[in-house]
Amino acid sequence: MFIADYHTHSNFSSDSNTPLEENIKKAVSLGLKEIACTDHIDYDYPDPEYPFLFEYEPYIKEIDRLKKKYTEIKIKTGVEIGIQPHVIDKINSLVSNNFFDFVIASTHVAQDGLDLCANEFFEGKSKHQAYTDYFEEVLSNVKNYDFFNVYGHIDFINRYGSYEDKTMDYYEFKSLTDEILKTIISKGKGIEINTSGYRYGLGHPHPQFELIKRYKELGGEIITVGSDAHKPEQITFKFDKAYEMLKEAGFKYITLFTDRKPEFVKF
Repeated sequence: MFIADYHTHSNFSSDSNTPLEENIKKAVSLGLKEIACTDHIDYDYPDPEYPFLFEYEPYIKEIDRLKKKYTEIKIKTGVEIGIQPHVIDKINSLVSNNFFDFVIASTHVAQDGLDLCANEFFEGKSKHQAYTDYFEEVLSNVKNYDFFNVYGHIDFINRYGSYEDKTMDYYEFKSLTDEILKTIISKGKGIEINTSGYRYGLGHPHPQFELIKRYKELGGEIITVGSDAHKPEQITFKFDKAYEMLKEAGFKYITLFTDRKPEFVKF
């Protein structure tokens, strides 16, 4: 039995058409104990077709309505925030002035406004250079910002780009990823296992197993499991694989959050 899905999107995110209630219904039908609503806030996202912004008041109002209606599951108020250095004041204001149980930080845009989903970030770069540039951006983000609880899909850079072989060799970037993980751990933050990598045909979650294991070896304890679902049928996708990886890496607990405080639950 799976415990919780801690990365889900609804029509409050501009890349989903799913009513938030449909995700809750699906989670209930799967017997989940918790679900975190983590819709996108990406200030100054470079693609005007996907503004990735929502108004907090309607969002919290809908979540509160669903909490009262579906008492058999704990519904957590979350958000996935895209980090860019020049919008940090807006991000800090959002998190400081509004209630969230859980905050995911992600790097969706790098190098002064280049969308990782678009090809511009990769133009003129070898795969090694593009992946290095991405991890350096993530490292800068985790060093400079503290408002998050877990960092999202840390190695998802290999979803994108037009390289014939998108495989990411963990050992090629170990010095960078070790520094990222050490920084996260030193700040009392965590990472997620994001199973969407399987949906993208990568054959692994984000991060891949070597990074999950290394996080544990370095002393990491805070870890959530999320599907990054944008449709109800994607909720808990490949969670069996994620739980197997957690066990193999030496974890006995997953992390849940209330009012941004972690709770460790044995699985």
